[in-house]
Amino acid sequence: MNRRGAASALVSFVAFVSLVCSAKPARAELVFFNTGRTLSVKTHRVEGDSLVLTMRSGGEIVCDASVISHFAPDEVPYPEPEAEPSAPVAAIEAASTVPYGSIIDRFAAEQGVPAKLVRAVIQVESAYQERARSRKGAMGLMQLMPETARQYAVADPYDPAANIEAGIKHLKSLLQRLPTALALAAYNAGEGAVQRFHGIPPYPETQAYVSRILQLAR
Repeated sequence: MNRRGAASALVSFVAFVSLVCSAKPARAELVFFNTGRTLSVKTHRVEGDSLVLTMRSGGEIVCDASVISHFAPDEVPYPEPEAEPSAPVAAIEAASTVPYGSIIDRFAAEQGVPAKLVRAVIQVESAYQERARSRKGAMGLMQLMPETARQYAVADPYDPAANIEAGIKHLKSLLQRLPTALALAAYNAGEGAVQRFHGIPPYPETQAYVSRILQLAR
């Protein structure tokens, strides 16, 4: 083979290898919790006595190492997630483009809670439906439980201003005691569950909830 032919063959081989490598599915790991539950994550790392789980869809979950039994490779192929369009995230960040933006900004500023975080919570909790009600009885934009509404003297949980004010106050109280990810987990599953598991509870709903809010608020 002449030099030109050899060079051409080498270029073709390199291009083929690059194509094969780029077509490989994303690697993932299976997390086995002591409760018997499993969760597929992109990767994990150790931080002190905690494990930080990086979700395949983005975001991170922090949990106590003691609640995890072991890790194993996830043999199921997962394609790399496509980048989300910037418009929905921009809508959450811009108060003028979301419902109740001025109310959110006012109460968030009064309580010292990031407005972006509040908007992300409302998006995930109720999708800005002021009459939303869950099967467990959570009500309104920030899905206040009846006991939370009573705690903050909310006469009408479906009133947007009253609901948002109480929800932000409740979120602030959690943020004062817990890191952001754990505060969000407590907002969803209750502070008792966070304390019992020494981290984000191994509930798929709560894990997805925390990951989604952190992704939106980023």
